[in-house]
Parts: sequence; C-alpha cells; structure tokens
Amino acid sequence: MLGNLKSQPADKILALMTKFKEDPRDQKVDLGVGVYKNAEGVTPVMRAVKEAERRLVAEQTSKSYVGLAGDPAFADAMIDLVLGDSVARENIAAAATPGGTGAVRQAFELVKLANPNARVFVSNPTWPNHVSILKYVGIETVAYRYFDTETRAVDFEGMLADLAQANAGDVVLLHGCCHNPTGANLNITQFQAVVDLINEKGLIAMIDIAYQGFGNGLDEDAAATRLVASSIKEGLIAASCSKNFGVYRERTGILMAISDDAAQTPIVQQNLNFLNRQNYSFPPDHGARVVTTILTDPELRADWAAELEEIRLGMLELRQQLADELQKLSGSDRFGFIAEHRGMFSQIGTTPELVEKMRVDAGIYMVGDSRMNIAGLNKQTVPVLAKAIIDAGV
Repeated sequence: MLGNLKSQPADKILALMTKFKEDPRDQKVDLGVGVYKNAEGVTPVMRAVKEAERRLVAEQTSKSYVGLAGDPAFADAMIDLVLGDSVARENIAAAATPGGTGAVRQAFELVKLANPNARVFVSNPTWPNHVSILKYVGIETVAYRYFDTETRAVDFEGMLADLAQANAGDVVLLHGCCHNPTGANLNITQFQAVVDLINEKGLIAMIDIAYQGFGNGLDEDAAATRLVASSIKEGLIAASCSKNFGVYRERTGILMAISDDAAQTPIVQQNLNFLNRQNYSFPPDHGARVVTTILTDPELRADWAAELEEIRLGMLELRQQLADELQKLSGSDRFGFIAEHRGMFSQIGTTPELVEKMRVDAGIYMVGDSRMNIAGLNKQTVPVLAKAIIDAGV
C-alpha cells in the first residue's frame, strides 16, 4: 500500500525557510514565514498569555476532555471579540478547532455536507492553503480577480464582475481584514457592495479572519466581518487566535456558522459537533482556555489589547519607513502602496525571477509571488531591503 504513495510537492514557504537557515551570510533577511517577529527576530509570548497560563497551571484540576465543540465559554468570548453585538447569539453555532486552518477545513467540510454541488469563489491570489484544502476535499474552486499588480490595490470592478458569475448556493470566501498575501483590502463601502451582490444572487458568505488587531485596530478590523454577518441570511466565519494572541503552536481557532433562523442553530451545531468527531474528536483546549481567561478578565484583556496595539503600530511604522526609503531611492511614489497596505504582508507585485535575484544578490528571502512579511523587518534591515528592491529593478 505505502509503495503506491507519490511524492508531494514541497511547501514553498517551508522550503524557503530551509534555504534561509542554510545561507551562511551574516546579512540576510527572512521575509517569508508568516509569523510575527519583534525587532530582535523573536516571536514573543505576550504578557497576558504568560499570566493566563500561570493561573491555569495553578488552578486547573483536570485535563479531561471538553465537549466536541470545545469549551462554550471560549465560543462566547470569541463571538464577542469577532462579532460584538452584530448578530444575536442564538443565531450562531460555533466549534473550537485546531487553529484557523482547522476552522477553514471544517467550514469546507460543512459546505460539502450541506451542498455537495457548491463552488467556492476565492480571491486571486489567496492564502495557498485555501486552494489546497478545497482541492483535497473535492470542492470546485473558482478564482475571482482581486489584486491589481499595476496599482498594487484591489481590482474591485474585476472582482464584482467575476462574482456576478456565481450561482445561488455558491460560496464567496472573503478575507475579513489584512488580506494574505497581498495586504490590499476592501474598504467598508466596497464590502457593502459585495454583500448586496451576495444577497441578490443567493450566495453564501465565508470569512477567514486571521489577523484581527493587526491592521487598523481590534474593532476596526472586525467592522467588515460584522457588516457581512449582520446583513446575510447564512454565513461562515473562520477565526484564528494564532497571530493576535501569539499562540501559534497551541492551535487555537474557531468556526462560527450564522443563520437568520434561530431554529436552525441546534441542527447546525449538531453538524459542527459531528464534523469535529469525524476529524479529531475533541479540539485542543489549552490555547482556547488561555484566550478565554484573557478575554473574560478586564485587566488581562486591557493588557493584551495594549500589547497588540504596540505590535500593530510597530508594523505600521516599518511600512512607512520602507515606503519613505523606497521613495528616496527611486525618486517616485510608486511604492506608496506599502504604507497603505495593512497586516503582516504586502505583495510588491514583481516577478519570481526578480525575487530570486534579491535572494541571490542581497540575501532577501520572500515568497516567489513577492509576498513579504513586514514583521520580518526592523529599522536596520529596512534600508537593506529597499536597496535590494531598487537594485533588482523592481
């Protein structure tokens, strides 16, 4: 049996990490991997997370299983964080998952269970794992125009034109904020236009929100998701705690399913529980309990929000510094989009050949589609990157 297996293509980002580690140069910059790093190149444990863990170690009396959908208190806390009061709690079914990736996977499984003929429309480009998982579970994927490589902004007219081709029951996958990999985002007026199209054509909205608090602020980054959730009949939301709580390895995520008919919620909840049981039975609890402890304690929540804001503002400063440095070196404003993008990533819109040239000539490591992790920079490496971009002829 095992002899029938075929080699799988290497993950491009993990392969890039290996190349970076093997590069003997002292001056090299890792902009590939999608984790937050501080100025020292460390992914820190947040203060509130440390304190919440200390309390759990001191107070927790059992490591027995929680429910199939995880701790209900975690669901309540995350629904409040992501949706606020935009949707009545009785209209939301929710299940904890192993990270945001688990939430995305379970969302796709739910789509297939509910409507095997549904297609999922994804932005071009999108997070590569969206497409990979859809292919694996056997759901037809349709790309819609999103990123304009000339302006490095959203091709909104193209996006609407492509979504207009969707059929009733098809799913539209949207990024709630901080689009990965481009950094280019819809404004709230554009989100409203997308919602109008979704309702007009009888589509299902699905939102992947993995970077809440990394863009314009916690509530600001949730505004589009809340708008969509409060305006549709049915929808799915996959949320991750990996980035904004820094609990990457704890695998902490949640899937929310919204219906405008509260009578449907128990049935939807049963199906979320069923899917969890078929996949991994009980979701991880440690990270979820840490997050719940933080969000339900006013002092811890305030400290967490303050540290998250420091992280957000630090990335914005790096964006502005890089845009200014490129303006100085190029004598033009053509890189101003970097300061306008939000989140950890920006796609600079160049070719894989020039990306490779920057790696070879200057030790700049970014993904071949020119996605770079802004959090991989610091004040000293920004000028190095800017010079490499200009020297490569981007």
